Amino acid sequence: MKKLVTTLSAAVLLAACGGSSLEGNWVQPVPGLEGQTQGMSLQAGGTASSLNMATLLYESWSVSGNTLTLTGTSIGNGQTIEFTQTYTFSMPDENTLILNGENGGTQSFTRQK
Repeated sequence: MKKLVTTLSAAVLLAACGGSSLEGNWVQPVPGLEGQTQGMSLQAGGTASSLNMATLLYESWSVSGNTLTLTGTSIGNGQTIEFTQTYTFSMPDENTLILNGENGGTQSFTRQK
């Protein structure tokens, strides 16, 4: 469960980074499900929501320098766990977000148009 939260949080952080604007929908392929995507929506005012992830509910996001912080609630296995996840990010271009997690691991997201 913690690994899932870390992975999803990384996705959210990735979505939030963007020189001109991190706002928008950021997605990545769902492993093992061809043609399916998952990710996060980073909205104005620091509000966030999950895209195609029923058990990981993003609530807010913020950026400081190249650090993205995502908060939310993980629901599953009869447990509800609040989380805060921090990532360093880079954007090679305006439609690509790369998130690096606190415990290693890198995730790449694409801006959904």
